[in-house]
Amino acid sequence: MKIYHKAYVYLTCGPELLVFSEPDHPDVGLQVPGGTLDPGESYLQGALREFAEETGLNLDIALEFLADQDHFFENVPDCLDGLHRRRHFHGQIREKPLQEWEHFEMSPSAGGPPIRFRLHWIDLFAADAPSDTLFFEGFGAQLQTVKSRMERLSNGRH
Repeated sequence: MKIYHKAYVYLTCGPELLVFSEPDHPDVGLQVPGGTLDPGESYLQGALREFAEETGLNLDIALEFLADQDHFFENVPDCLDGLHRRRHFHGQIREKPLQEWEHFEMSPSAGGPPIRFRLHWIDLFAADAPSDTLFFEGFGAQLQTVKSRMERLSNGRH
């Protein structure tokens, strides 16, 4: 079985999390920026590079380890079959660069043409916040950990 090393960024601003959807593939759930590591790249380097590629933004903040996750893919359209060994990071910013925007991923890891992303913020604490089941292939599994971390930080406990 092929193993792919992946890194993702859960970026928050206040109670909101940056997510994206794929307008050309509405059946794909919500995602967070990240993707496949390049050879010799650390998880942190890959997280920062992939974040920039998928959002058009460069992060100049500290990222903290959030969680590791193994997720197996088999016959999922536009995904590499095999074990995706994911490392998730959390970062916080004080001001949103934009409320909503579109950006193209020019080099998808599974190959093919550029992928259009619609990036926006969701309030994780709102009554109508998306459930973890609306996220693509396991990305929602980290939501409770992110929320707990945000609550601790907002209460002044680090």
